[in-house]
Amino acid sequence: MIKRRKSLAALMVAGALATAAAPPASGQSPPSLAGKNVQMLIGFGPGGGYDLWGRVVARHIGKHLPGNPNVVPQNMPGAGSFVAANNIYNLAPKDGSVLGIIARDAALGPITGATGARFDPTRITWVGTPTTETNVCIAMSTAKVHTLKDLYEKELIVGDTGVGTGTHSYPKALNALLGMKFKIIAGFPSSSDVFLAMERGEVDGICESLDSVSGKRPTWIPDKKVVILFQGGAAPNPELKDIPFVVDLARTPEDKQAIEFLYAGQGIGRPFVAPPDMPADRVKMLRDAFNATMKDPEFLEDARRNMLSVDPEDGEHLAALIKKVYATPKPIVEKIGELIK
Repeated sequence: MIKRRKSLAALMVAGALATAAAPPASGQSPPSLAGKNVQMLIGFGPGGGYDLWGRVVARHIGKHLPGNPNVVPQNMPGAGSFVAANNIYNLAPKDGSVLGIIARDAALGPITGATGARFDPTRITWVGTPTTETNVCIAMSTAKVHTLKDLYEKELIVGDTGVGTGTHSYPKALNALLGMKFKIIAGFPSSSDVFLAMERGEVDGICESLDSVSGKRPTWIPDKKVVILFQGGAAPNPELKDIPFVVDLARTPEDKQAIEFLYAGQGIGRPFVAPPDMPADRVKMLRDAFNATMKDPEFLEDARRNMLSVDPEDGEHLAALIKKVYATPKPIVEKIGELIK
């Protein structure tokens, strides 16, 4: 199975540095959540990568929150996780009792004018991500498309889990930017449903997180049941040495900038967020708990059992990344926004 992992020692150091970098306490004890249920909203249906990450984190973060509350995962699928993001942003209490996991690419929704994105990523509270990712566009070995060259000449039918996700945005935009021939079939609640459809011959492929593919179908890549057509992310994955990197496929400087913006979400990983305008002590409480969870040996073992690659970034890092993304020149933003609707 193809995976990227930091050593446990490196994770311990990273977690310690993240904790050390947290804002100083205000002198008051952190608010206690003893006796309360903390809601963990999951922006997708059961069975997919976001669902798995949400449930694994939910099993461990409670012991790092003051009062050791029970953390209850709740699936809230819809519109590529916009439903969950809107709920967290507009309706959830700001006391630390609600957080959730949304699509990495959902953060691009408001800036690109996506329908249904009623939240401001520059104001929402970024708690952290347990991993950063590589996206791969794959095809079943039985499909007509076997190589990147084929994708410019033959149609590849791919499953789509909703606007705001890479399963929708990447193939749709790359058709226009690079002349690829993806045919996109919408209506799948999660990537697991697309994987089943691929096995049944209902669709030929998907553009999805490498970790999700390796975790849910660990034999697909090593047994050559699928082919990886190309990869995308903040940088090429060193484990995919011979796989084309999507940024390198750009034909003009403008297309390169557009593709880099399109794939900005890969650096966001599997983001956990909380409501905006929370009191500073509540923000610190959630971020500290998340950072502590990322170096918790029981969490790391749980992630290993579920074949999840832990490579975390803290909430401050994500907030800074979002600020950078939202400084992208308007013409590039508008171009991508039109392409991924």
